[in-house]
Amino acid sequence: MAKPQTPKPTPAELGLLRTLWQLGPSSVRQVHEAQQRERPDLAHASVLRLMQVMHGKGLLRRDESRRSHVYAAAQPQGSLQKRLLDELIHKAFAGSGKDLVLAALRGDRVSDAEREEIQRFLEETRDE
Repeated sequence: MAKPQTPKPTPAELGLLRTLWQLGPSSVRQVHEAQQRERPDLAHASVLRLMQVMHGKGLLRRDESRRSHVYAAAQPQGSLQKRLLDELIHKAFAGSGKDLVLAALRGDRVSDAEREEIQRFLEETRDE
């Protein structure tokens, strides 16, 4: 039987996941302090409640063996990003990865340094 897929995170949940991927397993206090650098008005209680909801949805794992519970992302960053990207390609670009890449490269979303990095990647993978 296939394992049920965890739900897609909301934008707020995704922001919290990015913090946890950066910090590694962390207490609510540690996540709150890291989040406050970008959002000084964010209340500790809001972070706690969101993390509890995310645990209930299966987005976070919780270690209750310590006095302060330690939370960790239930999925590695790359795995969740791939799933979200696959969904975006399917829904917005009719399954075309090429169309996604071309849309991303148009305009000013990609810096010159990023374009150079992409070009190096393409050249390296061409030789493989």
